[in-house]
Amino acid sequence: MPRVKRGVIAHQAHKKVLALTKGHRATSHSIFRRANESMLHALDYAYMHRKTRKRDFRRLWIIRINAAARAAGITYGRLIDGLKKAGVELDRKILADMAVRDLPSFNRLVETAKAQVAS
Repeated sequence: MPRVKRGVIAHQAHKKVLALTKGHRATSHSIFRRANESMLHALDYAYMHRKTRKRDFRRLWIIRINAAARAAGITYGRLIDGLKKAGVELDRKILADMAVRDLPSFNRLVETAKAQVAS
């Protein structure tokens, strides 16, 4: 059986890991064993935080909607309830954007929600 030398393949794999850890601190970007650990942790964090980013944005939108709604004289919960009863199907991302950029339109939605909650 012929002798197989794996140096080239191993070197390519190491280079790929070291390229992914470019910018990491200390030996975690230069020594393969440490870099491999650092890369695995970084990829793990990236996966987790792609999920938490969605939660974070939803929280931010709710905070913005609540602030604008309270300024207009209604709470967040009553606003959402009123909009659902009125059949307004705008998501929180759009509502938050309206609350920040287009206050007159948002206030018209608040009036719509107030009319539905009152009746």
